[in-house]
Amino acid sequence: MDNKRDLFQTLTRRFGLLNKNCCTAEGIEISTVHSHILYEIEKQHSPTMQQIADTLAIDVTTFSRQIQTLIKMQLVSKSPSLDDKRFYNLSLTAEGQKLAQSIETAMNAYLDEIFSHMNEFEQETVLRSIKLLNSAMAKSSVCCTPYL
Repeated sequence: MDNKRDLFQTLTRRFGLLNKNCCTAEGIEISTVHSHILYEIEKQHSPTMQQIADTLAIDVTTFSRQIQTLIKMQLVSKSPSLDDKRFYNLSLTAEGQKLAQSIETAMNAYLDEIFSHMNEFEQETVLRSIKLLNSAMAKSSVCCTPYL
């Protein structure tokens, strides 16, 4: 059997997850973390800061700094929750929506190009396997932190 860690190390590098910046879109260079934040804000409807921090498994203090950077870049806006003034809801600005859409288009093209090197059965097998892995990770007591 292949070395599982080696497979994941290689996959991580090939996806560029170790790169400081993941992409440049709309003339803006953006980090991998910021790309994930924009994606989740767009995906969820008017989420709170806590919801996105939890989704991305980032502590709130670190997440707050990331949001401040995105606000300064005029990509995200933060407003007090109508339900509870102690919480803030996040939304993408028009520029943030444009950037998120550009990243989405680029990522889909990237994945389409990668999958073009597989036949339909292989593509389905990979996607089914990733779903299975995601499901197992969600059930794991050590998910998202290295087990030492």
